[in-house]
Amino acid sequence: MAVGIMDAIVSSWATAISRHSGNGREIIWRFAETLNPAFDTRLLPDRIIIVWRYESKTGLPTAEHHAEMNSFEHLLGPITETEHFAILVLVSTGEGLREWTYYAKSSDEFVARLNVTLRAGPAFPVEIHVASDPTWSMYCEFRTGVSDKVN
Repeated sequence: MAVGIMDAIVSSWATAISRHSGNGREIIWRFAETLNPAFDTRLLPDRIIIVWRYESKTGLPTAEHHAEMNSFEHLLGPITETEHFAILVLVSTGEGLREWTYYAKSSDEFVARLNVTLRAGPAFPVEIHVASDPTWSMYCEFRTGVSDKVN
């Protein structure tokens, strides 16, 4: 079995839960806890955030929405695994949305590959936001925030 980019770059994954101070609702975070020290983040300078909005009284998705989101995420695997092109580093779920944060060699190419992958299947209610982030500042800020809360 070949080692994929996720295995080569992400050494471990973790989960964190935050609670909204106003309404008490939870947001669940799944994130790349540690990265391979030999990995150079500058190789994947573009940040892609895919957003799926949903309706929920609790802020968390129904079992049906959760299954659909998992199917969607599974479809994205080949986009990230091919040629060490992109990597998933953060997934958040709560307050009526799920967000997947990827870093890629090219946001334009990521979106093009996503469109090809999804063309034959069902439509998914997602928005795509892209930005240049060669220092992975968003991810680093999240990791620092999580570390501050744990320590």
